[in-house]
Amino acid sequence: MNSKELLEVVVKAADDKKALDIVALDMSEVSGFADYFVICEAMNGRQLDAIVDNVDEEAEKAGFPLGGHIEGEGRDGWVLLDLGDVVVNVFDHDSRSRYNLEKLWRDAPLVELSQWTNED
Repeated sequence: MNSKELLEVVVKAADDKKALDIVALDMSEVSGFADYFVICEAMNGRQLDAIVDNVDEEAEKAGFPLGGHIEGEGRDGWVLLDLGDVVVNVFDHDSRSRYNLEKLWRDAPLVELSQWTNED
């Protein structure tokens, strides 16, 4: 599975659990440690954990070996799921505003995701 295919799996899995404001940054030209960063938001800690669990499960089903490495817990407001070439950051609203990864990595181009999300 290449990183673009994994990105699709990740975005669809996050969207299935109603993640808010899903953004993907193409990190391939600005970072050596990942091809893509996915950033999204949850309304509360339970939803945050559900998003992370679903992304991890769907990545494993799609053939990503051994699932991902997870850091943090929903109650902390930020969970990072490292899937190698795709790093997933799930935040609550306050933590996303505080850490502002989109600004930190503003040199990374945005990836068009509308083909993989259900816009309500």
